[in-house]
Amino acid sequence: MILRAPSMPLITVDPYFSVWSPADKLTDTVTEHWTGKPNTIVGTAEIDGTVYRFLGKLHDGDTAPVMKQLSADCSALSTTYVFAAAGVKLTAVFTTPLLLDDLDIMTRPVSYMYITAASMDGNVHNLKIKVCVSEEICLNYRGQDEVTAELLENDRILSAKMGSVSQPVLEKDGDDIRIDWGYFYLSVPAQYGAVSTDVIEVPIDEKMPHGDKFAMTFVCAEAVLSTEAQNTALFTFAYDDIKSIRYFEDDLVSYWNRDGKTILTAIAESYADYAAVKEKCDAFSDRMFLDAVRAGGEKYAEILEIAYRQSIAAHKAVVTSEGELLFISKECFSNGCAATVDVSYPSIPLFLLYNPELVRAMMRPIFRFARSDAWEFDFAPHDAGRYPFVTGQRYGLRDGKLLFEKQMPVEECGNMLVMAVNTVIADGNLDFIRENMDLLEMWVKYLEENGRDPENQLCTDDFAGHLAHNCNLSLKAIVGIAGLGIIYGKLGDEAKKEHYLAEARDMAKDWAIRASNGDGSYRLAFDREDTWSMKYNIVWDKLWGTDIMDKSVIASEFASYKKHVKPYGMPLDNRETYTKSDWLVWTATLAAERADFEEFVAPMWEGYNRSLTRVPLTDWYFTVTAAKRGFQHRSVQGGLFIKLLEYTGKMHL
Repeated sequence: MILRAPSMPLITVDPYFSVWSPADKLTDTVTEHWTGKPNTIVGTAEIDGTVYRFLGKLHDGDTAPVMKQLSADCSALSTTYVFAAAGVKLTAVFTTPLLLDDLDIMTRPVSYMYITAASMDGNVHNLKIKVCVSEEICLNYRGQDEVTAELLENDRILSAKMGSVSQPVLEKDGDDIRIDWGYFYLSVPAQYGAVSTDVIEVPIDEKMPHGDKFAMTFVCAEAVLSTEAQNTALFTFAYDDIKSIRYFEDDLVSYWNRDGKTILTAIAESYADYAAVKEKCDAFSDRMFLDAVRAGGEKYAEILEIAYRQSIAAHKAVVTSEGELLFISKECFSNGCAATVDVSYPSIPLFLLYNPELVRAMMRPIFRFARSDAWEFDFAPHDAGRYPFVTGQRYGLRDGKLLFEKQMPVEECGNMLVMAVNTVIADGNLDFIRENMDLLEMWVKYLEENGRDPENQLCTDDFAGHLAHNCNLSLKAIVGIAGLGIIYGKLGDEAKKEHYLAEARDMAKDWAIRASNGDGSYRLAFDREDTWSMKYNIVWDKLWGTDIMDKSVIASEFASYKKHVKPYGMPLDNRETYTKSDWLVWTATLAAERADFEEFVAPMWEGYNRSLTRVPLTDWYFTVTAAKRGFQHRSVQGGLFIKLLEYTGKMHL
């Protein structure tokens, strides 16, 4: 990979179990949770009696000798570092097997680090690899609570277990918080390993003030290797959160242990099938990269490589008491909302590609809440809770009442309709749609009455504020109405299909007249002359091949974008210089030629490559400086896969 990722993924399981390295070199900084708070992991290699650090650091002032980093690379499912010291080359491969077509493997909360040692000077070298993980992994912040540590040993696998004493399972919700319940497990094979606990005194940094010095508990695992004989070691990092999501009146377990499987069994299975799983991960990563290159070029493919794991790991897959799959997103570094519709909507290209059932699993909480007495509106909700509580909408909630002015009526109705129709196109499953046709029909009625020229309301880009007569929001209504027509066609009702498609085409024709600037470009709002914005919502017309909007309108609009592109991408609209990565790639996908797509996306690649904001991939950044405006580690980066989705032709009717 040529792209320098702003932050490198090490462990990417779910919104709580997530560790990253925000630096060019793995030894340059303390490893972090995606929120930027320390999740300290330190790895050392003792080579012929001399100790070198190769993974993380204890604190910012840690000056222990380090191995020289020779390279760093990131594929869709693995991050690989190569180091050298004292005649030894050490390779560390971090893999979280987020295979979307195998939910048992994808949801298993176990992540790997595979170590390989090789002689560089022809001599035999003896090594001891040691990995230590701090109490921060199982607390909201270090020192929040006393932790317990336990060593678990059998003749095959050794594990060090750590967790908080109080175990406040599902007692709090929010955004910039970390898990403080459940148990972390660090494991190594018994044949060459050992486990232990340690207490290490570290100075306090500005991120976690707690006096001048602080004693942290660590669990450690070590492996004895030689460049001649046993030259590989496999470490696993695992987390058992006991209960994962509060879903209305129930506390749900994760998909992986829906039938009562224990974490120790999951760890044992992870060791037993590592070779096969890693081979499958490598094959998927290679295939995805090559397909993405064919679809949109090498820079596009590299962006997808660093977006893949975080897009999935911003979710939690759980199962209801009725056996239904839920895929709950967390609105990371925004407000912590759970199952947010306008976060799910941009993410769906990734999941439509590899497992459309996960899109249905995103929608189920919204349908359930929309049928409850707590929802009094005739349009779709914004969300179904605040992570990890999925107990009813939290956005716009004040004194127990949902404020109308904080809703996104046209936005969320259109989103749910587009998501619904895309699941049908992707795999032909109509049962889920039949169960919810009454709500979809009600939401289309809302779009018919309000979508042609939306009133002053929010859209998914709510950070930009309310906007009346929003042209792009009107496009959302148009594709939503067309979506119901497609659904009726799949259900065998040709008359209703043609009715809704004709209505969408009529709205599109009217839109092109009222939104025109007169020079081939189209406005931000119908009543604002000489304004502009990305028209990303109409992209589904192209993917479906429905020809709702005149192709000449799209062509002239896309041609007008070139003059607005800044060094690191095109701004979202004329009001600010920031952009959104998901919408930028959706807009780029409107291009008729691949070369134009590549040209449009290349500045975004440069933005990530040069960004001084070292966080998991942000989707909201300034196009002049490449600095993060807000948001990080968001599931919406699944939207970057839309060009690859188009390339497959999977969504074309």
